[in-house]
Amino acid sequence: MEHRPECCCGCALAQMPSPPEESVPLPPTVGILGTAAFVPPRVVTNNQAGASAGIDDAWIFARTAIRTRRWADPEQATSDLAVQAAEQALANTAINAGQLGAIIVSTSTPDQPQPPTAAFVQNALHANSAYAFDTNAVCSGFLFAINTAHALAQRDSIHVLVIGADVYSRILDPTDRKTVCLFGDGAGAVVVGPTTASSRHLRIVDTELHTFTQHINLIGVPGGGSRQPLTTATLDAGQHYFHMDGRGVRDFVTTTVPEQVRKFLARHHLAVEDIDHVVMHQANGRMLDEIYSLLDLRNATCHQTIDRFGNTGSASIPITLHHAYPELHGNILCIGFGGGMAAGITLLAAASGSAGDVGAHK
Repeated sequence: MEHRPECCCGCALAQMPSPPEESVPLPPTVGILGTAAFVPPRVVTNNQAGASAGIDDAWIFARTAIRTRRWADPEQATSDLAVQAAEQALANTAINAGQLGAIIVSTSTPDQPQPPTAAFVQNALHANSAYAFDTNAVCSGFLFAINTAHALAQRDSIHVLVIGADVYSRILDPTDRKTVCLFGDGAGAVVVGPTTASSRHLRIVDTELHTFTQHINLIGVPGGGSRQPLTTATLDAGQHYFHMDGRGVRDFVTTTVPEQVRKFLARHHLAVEDIDHVVMHQANGRMLDEIYSLLDLRNATCHQTIDRFGNTGSASIPITLHHAYPELHGNILCIGFGGGMAAGITLLAAASGSAGDVGAHK
């Protein structure tokens, strides 16, 4: 007679085999599948940008390493630039707008306070299956958006269109020599999604984000929000313009950013010598050189576009990443910083994929 185990109350229990343990699938590897950039055709020289502020090409270049920048025409808004970059990014990845699960636009110069600029982009692309929203961490915002896209793509196995776009020319005081010469307009876009072994991509290894609010007043546009709505008085006071404490920003960036980069690399058991490429927010060419020196990035290729595009805000990292894309290999470090003050670091790892992918990237 078959023996059946008994429980504490004496009833017989059927000898049942233990069910096999279900394996939990690993989340997909997520990366940047393609990039694109768009800048307005209108080229603005240093002499043109600085005329109202009483500064010229020599003065500007000596302090910023900028030669030219692009400014949008009056009829162009942030979403117009974003759509141009988005369409090219989709073409470069052979993904159509209908396959997108989400659209994130990082901008601090939205088309209007409401609705989000991403909604205008979604409408223009006819990306009807994608939900769309904006993020705003000023010039570091693109990396904040990348971090969000990484999580969404990994959780839901979707493709996320991430765009950094700004039209800073609309919020510059033409008489402020500290800011009018720095900024250009533009948009950069990437498609983030699950990767395949056969495709060229930049695997997103990790992102680290920080906000240091003890420096909150270094950068900002005081007017136009709920604290200081636009009135005749705020307009007369120039509160709708971008304001920046240039010396304070430089002090923050040259002390805090190198420290955070060193900590990030240590956490990943990497040395500075292990980094092959650096794509940093294009804030000011002279300041970038100082950061490169402080980090001793002699072995890395440090990519720059600031000489011809200026500081394009949230667009500067994706624009520079796009122009560097064909050269990228190994470990790529993206470094952002901006108002808040905020800082972000993203580590990417290049995967070569099949031959010919880079050549198709325009």
